[in-house]
Amino acid sequence: MITIARLTPRSRLLILSLCLAAPLCLAEPVVRLASADQPALSVASTSATNVFHPISPGPVDGAIASATAYMLTNYHYLKKPFDEAVSSQFLDRYLETLDPQHIHFTQADLAEFEPYRTNLNHLTLPGQHLGDTRPACEIFNRYMERLQQRTAYADELLQHEKFTFDKDERILINRKQVPYPADLDEAKKLWRERLRFEYLQELLGKIGARKKNLAAATKNKGSRAETNAMVKSAAPTGSAARADARRAQALGSPKVGEQKPAMPAAAEEGRPKAEVVVKPGAPEAGTAPLAASTNVVPPKKTDDEEIVETLSHRYHRTLRFFVEWDNEDVLQTYLTALARVYDPHSDYLDRRQLEQFSISMNLSLFGIGAELISEDGYCKIRRLLPGGPAIKSKLIKENDRIVAVAQSNQPPVDVVEMSLNKAVQLIRGPKGTEVQLTIIPAGAGASTRTVISLVRDQIALEDSAAKARIIDMPDRHGGTLRLGVIDLPSFYATFDTSASKDKPEPKSTTTDVAKLLDKLKQEKVAGVILDLRLNGGGSLDEAIKLTGLFVRTNPVVLIRDEQGRKQEADDPDPSVRYEGPLVVLTSRHSASASEILAGALQDYGRALIVGDSSTHGKGTVQQVNQLRSLIRMDRSLTNDPGALKLTIKKFFRPSGASTQLKGVIPDIVLPSVANESKDIGESALDNPLPWDTISGAKFDHFNLVDPYVGELRRRSGDRVAADKDFAYVREDIGLFKKRQADKTISLNEQQRLKEQDENEARQKGRDKERLTRPELQQKVYEITLKLADQPGLPPPVTRTNAALAKLSGHPMAGASDAASKSAAAAAPSGDDADDVEGEKPPPTDATMLEAEHILADYLSLLPKGNLVTDGR
Repeated sequence: MITIARLTPRSRLLILSLCLAAPLCLAEPVVRLASADQPALSVASTSATNVFHPISPGPVDGAIASATAYMLTNYHYLKKPFDEAVSSQFLDRYLETLDPQHIHFTQADLAEFEPYRTNLNHLTLPGQHLGDTRPACEIFNRYMERLQQRTAYADELLQHEKFTFDKDERILINRKQVPYPADLDEAKKLWRERLRFEYLQELLGKIGARKKNLAAATKNKGSRAETNAMVKSAAPTGSAARADARRAQALGSPKVGEQKPAMPAAAEEGRPKAEVVVKPGAPEAGTAPLAASTNVVPPKKTDDEEIVETLSHRYHRTLRFFVEWDNEDVLQTYLTALARVYDPHSDYLDRRQLEQFSISMNLSLFGIGAELISEDGYCKIRRLLPGGPAIKSKLIKENDRIVAVAQSNQPPVDVVEMSLNKAVQLIRGPKGTEVQLTIIPAGAGASTRTVISLVRDQIALEDSAAKARIIDMPDRHGGTLRLGVIDLPSFYATFDTSASKDKPEPKSTTTDVAKLLDKLKQEKVAGVILDLRLNGGGSLDEAIKLTGLFVRTNPVVLIRDEQGRKQEADDPDPSVRYEGPLVVLTSRHSASASEILAGALQDYGRALIVGDSSTHGKGTVQQVNQLRSLIRMDRSLTNDPGALKLTIKKFFRPSGASTQLKGVIPDIVLPSVANESKDIGESALDNPLPWDTISGAKFDHFNLVDPYVGELRRRSGDRVAADKDFAYVREDIGLFKKRQADKTISLNEQQRLKEQDENEARQKGRDKERLTRPELQQKVYEITLKLADQPGLPPPVTRTNAALAKLSGHPMAGASDAASKSAAAAAPSGDDADDVEGEKPPPTDATMLEAEHILADYLSLLPKGNLVTDGR
C-alpha cells in the first residue's frame, strides 16, 4: 500500500539545507567515485547492444509524482495551482527536455500526445488514485523510437553518402524556436543536414591539425604559400574524391594492403576485436605466418574513414546512453520538467542526484578517490583525487579502463557497456569496505587485465575549496606592492542526507576563507581581491557568515516567503576578520550566494565591485525536501523516493532591491563577450521569477566607494582603452555580434576554410604580439588551506602569466582568447598558432590584471588604517 502523507504546518519543516543552488547546465558526464553509505546494486553483466526495451512506470513512481505535484502546488513561492495551463506547459517542457532542438518528434507524434495537454494535472495530482506516470514513459519510448531511427539513418548515410561541401548551403544550428518537423521525411532531412554539419566539423578539424603540423615542420623554411601548397598536396584531393574512394571500397573486398572498409557501426559496438592486416606481398590469410622479424604496420586510415568511424561511434554512444535509462531516469526527467514550469531552479532529485548534491555541498565523499568518464563503452579513469585510496595505491593511473567490479568475497560484475551511473554505484560504498577492480592499464591491449583491491575511504575535494595567492608587483615609487587574491569557487557547507554512520568532516566556506585571510594579513598584504567569477552559489548560511568577515553585525539579506512575510538575516558575529581595502571580482557566472555577498558589500559601501556588466541574476532560495516522509510505502519497496528542491523564498539586498533577474551591477564594468550574450544569466532561462523591490533595512554605510569610484573608472577606462588584450576582447565582441545576428553556419568547405584561416591568422597575430611583451614584473605565491597553517611562503611560481591563469582556474584566463573561443563556439576557430611548442605566449588573465591595477589605484585613494572600525 502506498499513500501520500499530507503536510501539516509543522511537518513543513523538512528543511535539510537552506541552499542557493547554482544554475544547472548540461555537460559530458563526469562522476566522482565516492558516496555516503550506499549498498552496491545487483547488476547483471550487460552485453554490447543498443537494443531498447520500452520502459514502464515503477511501483512507486505514481506516488512520487503525486508527492512532487502536491509540494509544488502548496509550497512553491508562486503558490501557482497545477491547472490546465500548467499542464500544457508541463507537456511542452518535457518534450523540449528530450528534444531541445526539435529534430526528433514529428507533428504526428505531437498530435498523439495532445490529449495530455489538459490532462497531466488530473493524472499527476493526488486524488482518489495515486499519480499516473504512463505519459512520461509513452513519450520517452517514442523518443527512443525516433532516436533509433536517426542512428540507423546516420549509419546508412555514413556508408553510402557522398559528402561534398561545394555548394552555398547554410545550417540553422539552434532550432529551439523552430517548429518540430511535419513528418519522418522532413525529420530525415534535418538529420542528414545535421550529420553533414558534424562531418564538416570533423574534416575542418583534421585539416587544421594537418596545417599546424606542417607549419611546425617547415617553420622558417618557406612562405605561407608554400605551406598551403604542402597542405593541399598532403590532403585528400577533395570531399567528392574521398567519398568515391570509400564507396568503391564498400562495394567489395579491399585489395591486399588496402585499408579494410569501415564496418557498420552496429557491428563495431562490441568489445575490441583483434584484426589481421596483411602487408603487400605477404601470404594471404590461412597460409604460412609472417616471419617473426616482420614488422606489420597497418595502413593509415583516410580522413573519411576516421570521420565515419568517429561519427558512427558518437551516434551509437548517444543511443547507448539512453538505452541504459530505467524508469527512475525517466521519472527524474519528467518531474524536473514539471518543477521547471514553476521556475528554473526547482528540481526533482532522484536518489542518485540527491547523493551528488550532497557531495557537491560537503566537498567530501566516501570511495576510492577517482573521477570516471564513459568512453567507447568503458568506464575510464579521468583523474585521481589527492589523498584518495586510488592515488595512494600507486596501482591505478589516469586513462586506465575499469572492466569489472567486485565487492569483498563476491564475484566480479562486468561493467563494459554498462551505464556510468550504474558502474559508479557498484564502485562506491561505505568507508572501510573493500572493492576489487579489474582494469585494463592505460595503453595496454584489451586482453591485458589487472585486479586491484582498494579500501574505500573519505576524500576531501580540495580542488573545489577556497584558495589564495599573494602577488608582489612594482608600486609607483620603485618599491613593491603586495596584494592578496582569494579564489572562491562555491559556498560549500556540511550537507548530509544519508543514514550512514560515516559522516563527512564538517566543511565551512567561512572557516576556510577566514584562515586564508589570516594568512594574507600575516604576510602584510595591502589589499584583497575576492574572486567570485565562477562561483555559482551554494549555502545561504555560509554567504551570510562570510559577509560578516568584512563588516560588523549587519543585515546581509532580506528574505520574503510565499506568504509575503519578510525576514532579516544578519551576520551574528560582531567581530571583523579583515578591515582593509577589498575588491570583489564578479562575472555573468557569479550567481545566487555570490550575488548576496556582492550586493550586501556594495550596499554597505564596503567593497568595490568589478567585472562583467552584471552577475547572473538568481535571487531565489531553494529548500531540499526528502519525499520519503510523504510516502508511506510497502516494506517490500525499499527504493529511496528522492527529494524535491523547491523554490520557497526570494531574497533582497539590504537596500531592498532584489538580485533576481537583474543581478548585481558592478561599480566598474570591464569589456567581455559575456556582456553581449543573450544565453548567459537568469533572463536566458525559462520561467524566471520577476525582479521587484521591498522596503530596505537599516545597516552601516561605510562610504568607501562612492567618493572614489569616479576617479577609479577614469583610470581604469584609460588603461582598458590602451590595453592590447582588451582591444582583442572588443574585436571578439564585434565578431560575436555578427555571428549572433546570422544564426546560421556555412556548409561550404572552402568558405569554412577561409574563416578558419582568418581565425588562425588573427590568433597568430595576437600570439606574435604577446611574445614581444616583457615578462610581468610579478612574483606569485600559491596558498592552499594546508599551506595557510605553515609559517612563511612557498617558493614563487614560475612563468608568472601562465601561473596566474592556472591558479585562477577560470576560462576568463586569457580574456581575449576566451572571448574569441566563446564568439566562435559554433564554428571551428583554428585558434592554434603555427608556433612550435615552447614558443607560445603565456596565457593572460586580463580581467584579473586590471583588477590588480584597480586595487592599486584604490589603495592610493583610500585613507590609511582599518577602514571598518577606525573612527566608527
